[in-house]
Amino acid sequence: MFDPRSIPADQSAIDALRGQGLDYRQVDHDDEAALLAWVQAETRGFHHARPEAPELRRSLQVARQRNVRAVYDPTAHDAAVPVATVDGWPSGLSVPGGRSVDAWAVSGVTVSPTHRRRGIARALLEAQLRYAREAGAALAMLTLTEATIYGRYGFGPAASAATVVVDRRRVRWIGPESPGRVQFVEPADLIAKAPAIARRAVSRTPGEIDRWPGFLERHLGLFDPESAGSRAIRVARYDDASGQPQGFVAYTISREPNVPGVVECDLLVAASDDAERALWRFLVEQDFVTEVRARLRSVDEPLPWLLEDPRAASMHDIVDHLWLRVLDPVVALSAREYGASGTLTLEVTDPLGHASGGFVLDVSGDGRAEVRRTDEARSGEVPDAPGSASRSGRRSRAQAAHGLRLDVRELGSVYLGGVRPSVLARAGRIEELSPGSVALADRLFAAPRTPHLSIWF
Repeated sequence: MFDPRSIPADQSAIDALRGQGLDYRQVDHDDEAALLAWVQAETRGFHHARPEAPELRRSLQVARQRNVRAVYDPTAHDAAVPVATVDGWPSGLSVPGGRSVDAWAVSGVTVSPTHRRRGIARALLEAQLRYAREAGAALAMLTLTEATIYGRYGFGPAASAATVVVDRRRVRWIGPESPGRVQFVEPADLIAKAPAIARRAVSRTPGEIDRWPGFLERHLGLFDPESAGSRAIRVARYDDASGQPQGFVAYTISREPNVPGVVECDLLVAASDDAERALWRFLVEQDFVTEVRARLRSVDEPLPWLLEDPRAASMHDIVDHLWLRVLDPVVALSAREYGASGTLTLEVTDPLGHASGGFVLDVSGDGRAEVRRTDEARSGEVPDAPGSASRSGRRSRAQAAHGLRLDVRELGSVYLGGVRPSVLARAGRIEELSPGSVALADRLFAAPRTPHLSIWF
């Protein structure tokens, strides 16, 4: 397995920031004091309270698995504390067709307000893209709090998320009965089975990413089980008719004494439709609560269709949650399945040069694609043998006129099927090179399941 810690610090970033009197370097994973300073700086950058000991231990455990970089100011009051942070690691990204593509997750990006406008963010992000290429990733990805920063580095919004709010007093379930059962379990009893359930759930939905070690333990309250927050977490598991675990939910109920409460849910994991329906029903039929709030849910949740009054469930705080940056269009486009057959040429512009060029996307009737650069298609094409039905032959030549011109940002946005190319064409962000090309692109990039990412990273 590739070790992200093996990548040396990017020389271009070192040189760029040295000119600003700053020191960009890798944080030594064996230097606990340096890692603690990095965690404290990252926490401060996101305006969080200083972490207590259990959270610090968890953060150190996670940081030691990643490519951790920092920027230091030798003239600062405390020169051991970074003025900027970032980390990254390789991770699978689920794509249409139940497949996964190698991607590079970028996280922990902070720049101290004392060091703005000095080119730090640019050095951090451009270095991360080079690390991603070195790791063999076809895409880079991130979740973000501010949407005006990352487009300049080629990232585009690819999957949205929302907070689902349910008025408990208006709930009457009309969905089908699930064949299995929901039962309470203790977090410590669930954790042995939770990773396998989560892996199956991730593979169902484009936009989900691999869960890293420690992720589930944190959300189940197992890092600090005696804290008030952890003791408030309740966990229920769904087992199918054969007794196999297929999903689980972790939630809390906040309330004042003798007053109905509010269900707060940040983790609902379902490896099957039955599990998803059963866990939703478990949440929304809780007694002595007025409201259910589930965060980072799909904008295409089935819940309203399971209630007699669909308006009992409403979407709030809809955000462009997952942003993607294509680095290798051939690998990325080859990884997913497509919604129709056809041939489409994509002329991609990329100011940073990683994904520039022309690419022929040739999709067969089973939704699988052959992708090649246009210069390869011209120079390497050979005649079909007599009687051959080569899909790179007759169909490619017949439909080669279909094409789009787009920036790498737009390619990232349409990649999972969460944004239709026709919407970006209407906005002037995609140029149709011949009539019918946008309509073909809509059919090709359509996904049977709306992309969704249910976590922050």
